[in-house]
Amino acid sequence: MEPLNCVKELTFTGPHIGARFVSSVRDYYIGRRSVVVNPNRSDVVIDALRANVIPPFSSVILQDVYIAGATSIIVLELRDLTNLGDIICEPGWALFGTLLADSPPQPDSAPTLPFPANTPLWRSPQDEIGYMAFDPATLPGQNRGSHGDVRFLVKVNFWFAPANTNCFIHNQHPFIEIHSQITGYGRMQKFRAQDYSTLYHDEMMSPGYSTPVPFCDVVGPDRYVYPWHQYYADADCIWMAIEYHPAT
Repeated sequence: MEPLNCVKELTFTGPHIGARFVSSVRDYYIGRRSVVVNPNRSDVVIDALRANVIPPFSSVILQDVYIAGATSIIVLELRDLTNLGDIICEPGWALFGTLLADSPPQPDSAPTLPFPANTPLWRSPQDEIGYMAFDPATLPGQNRGSHGDVRFLVKVNFWFAPANTNCFIHNQHPFIEIHSQITGYGRMQKFRAQDYSTLYHDEMMSPGYSTPVPFCDVVGPDRYVYPWHQYYADADCIWMAIEYHPAT
C-alpha cells in the first residue's frame, strides 16, 4: 500500500512556480497560494468551512487550507511572479519550434500547414506522473458507449507564450489532453479549418481554470479525433498541459 501524501517534485519546478505531484492524499496542507489541479476522474475533497470539492479535470486556487482526501493532486505553488518571463531561462526550457525537428510525423495525417518556427512559444521539460485507468468513453461530451478501462501514462509540462500569440492551429494528438491556466489570460479555441477566420469556439482561460471537457472525440480506446484548435495568449501566459497517453 502506498504511503499517504507521497510527494514527487516535478522536473520543471523552479523559483517562480513550484510544481509537485502528491498521491494518496489525506489531510495535506496547502500553505502558499497555489493552483491545485485534479487530474483524476474522482473528486478532490477540500477541508474548508463548507464542504467543497475540486471536480475531475478541474482546478482552483487555494491557500492556507487542507486537502481532506484525493487520489492525487498537482500543486503549482505561486512563489515569485516578478520578472516571470525569465522562466524560459530555467533548465530544460526550449523554443517549441526547435523541438519539432526531432518529432516523428503523425501516421495517417492529412497534409497541414507547418508550424511556424519563429512562433514565440516555449515548453518546459516534460515529466511523467504515473499511470491512471478510466474509461475514456465516460468523459464529458462522449456518446459512443463503453470502451472499458484504459490504462494511461500521464505526462505534464508547462508552456509560456507572450501576449497576442497564436500558438498554431492543429488537430493531431495521439493522446487525451486538458490544460490548466497558471498565470495570465488566454483562450482555448476551435476552428472549422486550419484558418483563423473559421473560429467558432473561445474558451476563456484565467488563473486557476482547467478545461474540464477534453476537445477530442473518443472513437476508440486509444483513438482520439480532435477539431482544429489552438491556444491563444491574450496576455503573457503560463499554462500546464496534462496528457493522457494510452499505455495499451
